[in-house]
Amino acid sequence: MSSSFSPSRLFLLISLSLAVVTTGFASDTRYQFPAAELQALVDAPRGPEFRLGPKNKTGLLVSIPGVPTIAEVAQPELKLAGLRVHPTLRAATRTAFSDGLSLLDIASGKTRAVTGLPPQVKIADMAWSADEKWLAFSVWGRNGIELWILDVKQASAHRLISEKLNAVMGSGFSWLNGSDQLMVRLLPRGQKAAPRESRVPSGPNMQETRGGKLAQTRTYPDLLRNPHDADMLDWQLQTQLAIVQIDGSVRRFGPVMTLSKVQSSPDGKWVLTTQLKRPYSYQLPLERFGQLIEVWGIDGKKLKTIAEIVMRERLPSANDAVQAGPRNFAWRNDQSATLYWLEAQGGGDPDSNTRVSDVLWQQGAPFAAAPQRLMDLAWRFNQILWGNDHLALVTENWAKTRETRTWKIQPGAPSTKPELLFSRKIEDQYSHHGSPVMELNQYGRSVIRLTSDEQSMFLTGVGASPEGDRPFLDRYYLPTEKTIRLWRSKAPYYEEVLGILDDQGHQIITSREAADERPNLFLRNLASNALPRALTNYPHPSPKFRGIQRRQIHYERADGVSLTATLYLPPGYDEKRDGPRPMLMWAYPREFKSAESAGQVNGSPYKFNRINVQGPQVMLARGYTVLDGFAMPIIGEGRKEPNDTFIEQIKMNAEAAVDEVVRLGVADRHRIAIGGHSYGAFMAANLLAHTNLFKAGIARSGAYNRSLTPFGFQAEDRNYWKAFDTYQEMSPFNYADEIDEPLLLIHGEDDNNPGTFPMQSERMYQALQGLGTPARLVMLPYESHIYRARESLLHMLWEQDQWLNRYVKNAKPGNPK
Repeated sequence: MSSSFSPSRLFLLISLSLAVVTTGFASDTRYQFPAAELQALVDAPRGPEFRLGPKNKTGLLVSIPGVPTIAEVAQPELKLAGLRVHPTLRAATRTAFSDGLSLLDIASGKTRAVTGLPPQVKIADMAWSADEKWLAFSVWGRNGIELWILDVKQASAHRLISEKLNAVMGSGFSWLNGSDQLMVRLLPRGQKAAPRESRVPSGPNMQETRGGKLAQTRTYPDLLRNPHDADMLDWQLQTQLAIVQIDGSVRRFGPVMTLSKVQSSPDGKWVLTTQLKRPYSYQLPLERFGQLIEVWGIDGKKLKTIAEIVMRERLPSANDAVQAGPRNFAWRNDQSATLYWLEAQGGGDPDSNTRVSDVLWQQGAPFAAAPQRLMDLAWRFNQILWGNDHLALVTENWAKTRETRTWKIQPGAPSTKPELLFSRKIEDQYSHHGSPVMELNQYGRSVIRLTSDEQSMFLTGVGASPEGDRPFLDRYYLPTEKTIRLWRSKAPYYEEVLGILDDQGHQIITSREAADERPNLFLRNLASNALPRALTNYPHPSPKFRGIQRRQIHYERADGVSLTATLYLPPGYDEKRDGPRPMLMWAYPREFKSAESAGQVNGSPYKFNRINVQGPQVMLARGYTVLDGFAMPIIGEGRKEPNDTFIEQIKMNAEAAVDEVVRLGVADRHRIAIGGHSYGAFMAANLLAHTNLFKAGIARSGAYNRSLTPFGFQAEDRNYWKAFDTYQEMSPFNYADEIDEPLLLIHGEDDNNPGTFPMQSERMYQALQGLGTPARLVMLPYESHIYRARESLLHMLWEQDQWLNRYVKNAKPGNPK
C-alpha cells in the first residue's frame, strides 16, 4: 500500500510532540457539576444483581451501592508487574462492592433480608457451597480482608475466622470438596514489615537483551521499575494455605509461598500451586514471569514438582502465539484428582506450519502412571468444558482466519477419535449454536449439565438473527447431534434464561426486559400455557427517561456492505413535527474477514433503554438525538489485511451513517458530533482528520500515534516495521494538521490499558494546540481506562455537555475555526 506520509511531515510532528506548551485554557480547575438531568443519571439507583444457587432453589440478590467517590478511588495503591494492589490490606484494589444481601425463595417468590452484616459493609467476592446451604464471601475491613459465611436457612451471616486473607491474586478463598470446608490464603504469621525503599540507590537500574527471534512485546502498564518493586511484589504475594471448617476452626498447612495461583483438587486432597521464580522482568507483566508449579497434599507434604517454567521473555509475534512447551495446568472438574495441561508444538509459533499446534494431556494423582494424550489440536486451544468420562467439549480457534471448532472427546477413553460438533467463523454470529448450560457437581465444580439419562445437554445463546437478538434455550441430543428448540424470546420483550429448574428444561428462570421496563426475574413453565410468574418488580431507575425511542436502523455503505445502528430519540420527540436535531454519533471499529459477517445485525430493539453514563445516550437528556454503536466494520477478505484500508473503510461507514440519519430527518447534517472511547476515540480523531462530516469530536482514553504501540494493537498482529505504512497512515497524530474541527480529549491519569497510555492524549493535544486547532485536554486524577469516581463522571458529563453546546448545538454551516 503506497503512502503519502513524508519525512518532512514526520520531522514536523516529532517537533510538535516534544514542544513545551506555554499557553492553555484558563478555567476553574475544580470538579464541575453538569445540568441536573445529567447529574440525576449518575446518582440513579442501581438494581440488585441476581445469582442463582446451584440447587436452583434460592437466589441471591446482591445490593449494589452508588458509584464511589473520588476519595475512595484516590486511595493509595501499588503498581507491580501489571497488578494494582492496596498497600496495606494485601488485596487487589477495587471500588466495586456490595452493601447488602437478600435471599429469594424461587418456589414462593418471597424475599428475606440477610441479618448479621456489619454497618456500611463492603462485600467483595462471593461463592455458593455446592449444597446451597452456605454462601462464603469476603468483607473489606479497616485492618484486612475478612472471611464471612451466610447460613442460607437462617438468612444470617457472621465472620468465620479472625485471621486475614491474602486477596492480591484472586478472592483468597474457595470451597474445598463441596460444602463443608474452605481452602483459604492466609497472611503469614510473624511476617516482617514491608520492604522500605532506600532514597540512596545501590546502583543503576539495568536491562539487557541478548537478541533472538522476533518477539511480541506489547506496551504493558504498571511494570516493575527496580529491585525494591520486585521485593515488594514478593512481600505482597507471601501466603500460607489453610483449611477452614464451617465451625470456624483453622488448620494451616505447607510452607509460606510467593503464590500467584492455587487450586485444590475436586476431592480436596491435593493442591496445585503456582509460585513465581526470580529473576523478574521490567518489561513484562507477572503472568510471563518464571513459574514453579507443584502439587502439595493438604497434610503439608509436597507430592511432585509438575513443571518449572522459565520467564517467557520472547513470544512469537502473532495473535495465535503462545509459550513453547507445557502451559495452563489445572484440575479436571469432573474427576477427583486428575491434572490436565496443554503443550504447544512448533515452539508456539503459528507460522511454524506444524500439523499440530497444541496437545492436550491428562495425568491422575499421585502421578505414578504416564500422562495420557487426550487430543491433538490443529489450531490453538481455547477452552475445555468437562462433563464426565464420556463427554468433554474442546474448542479451538485460529485468529488469523477467524475460525472456531468444538470437538466432543471421551476423556475416559483417550484413544477414541474426537467428533466435530460445531464449526463456524468466529465473527458469524447467526450460526452460533449457543453455549452449554453448566452446573455444580458433587465437588462444587462447574460441569456440563446433562439430562438424567446423560444423553442430552442444554444450550443457551443470544440468538443473533436478521431481526435482532432473540435469546433461546435448546436441548441437544448427543447421540444424533440433533437440536430441539425449547424456548425463544419473543417481541416486545428481550428475555434470557438464567437457570433451569428441572431435568427436562421445562421450568426456567428468566430475566425479562422491554424498552421502558428494567430487567426483572420471571418463573416460566414451558410445559403449560400459563403466563410467566414475576419474581421481582423493580421500578424504572430514571422515570424522567420513560418514553425514549429506540430504533434499529439498517442501511448500506458505498461498496454495498449492510450496516446497522441503534438510533435513540428523546422522549416525546417527533421528527416530522420537531425537525432535525443536533446529534452525537458514537462507535467502535471491529475487524472482519468477510463482508457477509460484517453486515450481520446485532443487538435488540426490545432491550431496556439503559442510560449508561459512560455512553452517548446521556445527551438525550439535553435534547440531542443519538446514534450509538453505528456499524464500523473494517473488512479484509482472503489474504487482505483489514487495517490496510482502515481509513477508507471508516470514511465509508461514517458517510453512510450520516446520510441515513439525515435522510430519516432526525439529524441536522451541519450539527453532528463524533465520539468514542478507547479504539473508538482513535476512530473519532481519524474521522476528524480525514473527513468534513462532523462539527466536533469527543475522544476518551484513546491512542493516536501507532508508533507508540509498535508490536500490535486490537486485532493487528503485524509489528510496526512489517506494516510501516499502515501504522503511519492509521495514526491521526500524523495528520493533526488536517483536523480543523474542535476535539475534546479526556483521559484517566492512571490508565491501565495496554496501548492507551495517558501520554497519547497529551501529545495529541500538544500537536493540536501548536497547530492552532480548538482543543481541550482533561486528565482525570486517579482514573484508569474506565472512569469510576462520582466526581470524575459528573465532570466528564459537564465537559461533554459544554463542548457540544459550544461547538455543535448552536453551530452554523461552515468551518468552525
